[in-house]
Amino acid sequence: MSIRPIAVVGPTASGKSGLGIALAHELDGEVVNVDSMQLYRGMDIGTAKVPLGEREGIPHHQLDVWEVTETASVARFQHDAIADVEDIMSRGKRPILVGGSMLYVQSLVDDWKFPPTDKGVRARFEQRLNDVGIERLHAELADIDPEAARIIEDKDPRRTVRALEVITLTGKPFQASQPPKDGAPRWGTHIFGLRTDAQWLNPRIALRTQKMFDSGFVEEVERLKEESGLVADSTAGRAIGYAQVLDAMEGRLPWEDVLERTITGTRRYVRRQRSWFRRDPRTTWLEASGDTLTEAMWALRSVE
Repeated sequence: MSIRPIAVVGPTASGKSGLGIALAHELDGEVVNVDSMQLYRGMDIGTAKVPLGEREGIPHHQLDVWEVTETASVARFQHDAIADVEDIMSRGKRPILVGGSMLYVQSLVDDWKFPPTDKGVRARFEQRLNDVGIERLHAELADIDPEAARIIEDKDPRRTVRALEVITLTGKPFQASQPPKDGAPRWGTHIFGLRTDAQWLNPRIALRTQKMFDSGFVEEVERLKEESGLVADSTAGRAIGYAQVLDAMEGRLPWEDVLERTITGTRRYVRRQRSWFRRDPRTTWLEASGDTLTEAMWALRSVE
């Protein structure tokens, strides 16, 4: 029987990393990261990147591959991660795809051909962004494509502009440029989702965020700013937590509000993740609060 990858998806702080490592042990696998911010070198504490010493000997791919000054690219990730997955399978190992970045997950598990670009159209929306600001431009996106606005962070100018560009060029909603979620996933990937509710997850988010700050998160941001060129107006600089700390460093946010703003931003992102992932009918759902490894192995035995 051919090797079929496994994807572990779901909200932030739901236990994806731990389950991914456990499955890799059980199935002779290697982990492929599908968290867009963990692609950045040095963004460790704020992204809850599993430290090298805690990876239990399991190889991890697509970690620490971009500089914080680089603009994120789903297409670049797709190209590189596909090569990693196919290399892992060629060696008789099982790829375990782990992460909650929605577009990155879909780019990997589906045959997504990216829509066209047009410099003139993009320049028009970039000028509009300069004229009215990101909040107003995102609201304009919400007026014409509410679904796109729900999955794109309301302070993400690059993806907001890209969505408007695609809508203009194709005459269709942004989501229509993405592959449907009813076809067979690439490589026959088994998709496991971790199901959570706010009552269980919110305290975990608050605890994890507090631990981030207690573990030197502010110092990490300072180091990235001073040594690696991290700035607020960049993909990496808009990551949850990093954006709030940079705002405080530059006087745009009181320090006493940073922790709560980070928790609130994470909860908002979790709501978008839940909405996105629950619409994929191919997902086998596991209760995040339960024994996810046993549930996953039982589900795999029933289909393989």
